[in-house]
Amino acid sequence: MKKKWPVPRPTEHAALRAVCRSARPLPPVPALMAALLDAYERRDLEGACLTAHRVVRAAAPEVGET
Repeated sequence: MKKKWPVPRPTEHAALRAVCRSARPLPPVPALMAALLDAYERRDLEGACLTAHRVVRAAAPEVGET
C-alpha cells in the first residue's frame, strides 16, 4: 500500500462552497426557545449558547445569512 504524505484535506473555501450548495432550514423559533429553556434548566452552558445563536439566526435571517 502506498502512503500519501501529507493527507489531502479540503480547504476552508471548498468546505464553505459545499455548505452553500444546500439550504439548511432552521426550526421554528418557538421550538428553539423551548430548547433554550431546556438547556438552561439542565445547566448546559454550551447548549444554551448554541441554541441562543440559532434563535437569533432564525429570528433575523438577514444577519449573517443571505
